[in-house]
Amino acid sequence: MAKTPMLKFVHTPRQMPLKREAGVRKEDFDEIYAEFADQKAAEQSGRCSQCGVPYCQSHCPLHNNIPDWLKLTAEGRLQEAYEISQLTNTFPEICGRICPQDRLCEGNCVIEQSGHGTVTIGAVEKYITDTAWEEGWVKPITPSEERRESVGIIGAGPGGLAAADYLRRAGLQVTVYDSHDRAGGLMTYGIPGFKLEKPVVMRRNEQLEAGGVRFVLNCRVGEDMSFEDIREQHDAVIIATGVYKSRDLKGPGSGAKGIVRAIDYLTASNRASNFGDDVPEFKSGELNADGKRVVVIGGGDTAMDCVRTAIRQGATSVKCLYRRDRANMPGSQREVANAEEEGVVFEWLTAPVGFKGEPVEGVLAQKMRLGLPDATGRQSPEVIEGSDYEEPADLVIKALGFEAEELPTLWGQPELEVTRWGTVKAEFTTGRTSLPGVYAVGDIVRGASLVVWAIRDGRDCADAVLGDLAPAGAIAAE
Repeated sequence: MAKTPMLKFVHTPRQMPLKREAGVRKEDFDEIYAEFADQKAAEQSGRCSQCGVPYCQSHCPLHNNIPDWLKLTAEGRLQEAYEISQLTNTFPEICGRICPQDRLCEGNCVIEQSGHGTVTIGAVEKYITDTAWEEGWVKPITPSEERRESVGIIGAGPGGLAAADYLRRAGLQVTVYDSHDRAGGLMTYGIPGFKLEKPVVMRRNEQLEAGGVRFVLNCRVGEDMSFEDIREQHDAVIIATGVYKSRDLKGPGSGAKGIVRAIDYLTASNRASNFGDDVPEFKSGELNADGKRVVVIGGGDTAMDCVRTAIRQGATSVKCLYRRDRANMPGSQREVANAEEEGVVFEWLTAPVGFKGEPVEGVLAQKMRLGLPDATGRQSPEVIEGSDYEEPADLVIKALGFEAEELPTLWGQPELEVTRWGTVKAEFTTGRTSLPGVYAVGDIVRGASLVVWAIRDGRDCADAVLGDLAPAGAIAAE
């Protein structure tokens, strides 16, 4: 019997792909991790214990067949590994780069719990699909039959694109509408290149277009085209707009020049640094950290993107203010470590109460301590009396999260039911809304969440659309 390539976790230590040195990587927007070599990918995949109940798979929102493609990679059967990987994940090379594996698959790896260090699942996932692209295994969509049914998708982020991929593979006619000039949503304009290089996203857009998905870009629903017009043109409509309304920060001086929204800051940076677009606000310095003392307020992944972007733009100093401690922050611990290596200073248990100067010269802050747990179980921050101080700043970036825009008002659709948070009220797993033939997926339903959950929603919703539009015996287009 051939010797198994698996179960090597006892003797083979966990190893990530080489990470570029902080002093080098902070000078550009390239991804910070190198690619696994074939031998190293096989070696690290061979550490998988092939659990009978794989917690990595059950804690992945897409329930990816992780043990299977790890075993195939360890055996050198990369094309088969890719085919298994893409069965459940529309964009595995993107999830391999930006998923918080430390909180999902890797964070629930059985050998991690036994003290041997988790399998490097995300890095192997990225390697498999990058290899598939290089070898030409990734092909344009070719439906076995064309069908008459048409679906319009509003929003070209991960949820909308996942649904488009799935529906197009089934032969439906798919049109994606988006307000930006490039598809991809936050994957294109929100996430910096050092986490997700833009050619990775653009080639997926090109693959979808080559497979017959039609894109209508620079289209603002409610302005350039009405929601009713879109409904009239299609048999079903999927709302996948995401949430882009930034949570605001109140307090004296909060309207001062130099206090900006994270989404505006990151979009300007991505346009200028990754696409070479002419961005007046970037050139003028309004949305550029070069030579400035930068303070970012927030503790999520968006805040981590902002602090690391500011470092690369040449800020003289970068500080992140977060009102809880490190253990209670929502952002990825891996991203915090990367930011610290690059020179970001974190001021834990610190909250802003106002701003000084016009334009801004400083953030007025207070030190906090953690008190009793709130309704969610997290300890609530409490002010330490007499702890007020000023944090000097020339640029303040608000990274406090996102909320849903008022779609019923913006689109003139009062019948579209929303929750008390403003998100679209949709049926669990199917995405069906209060409007016949209209579905919703991703952040516009969940609130600000992960790319992988948007992909899951898009896939599940596409399944429901197929079931609703094409009961058994549906006739293909001639």
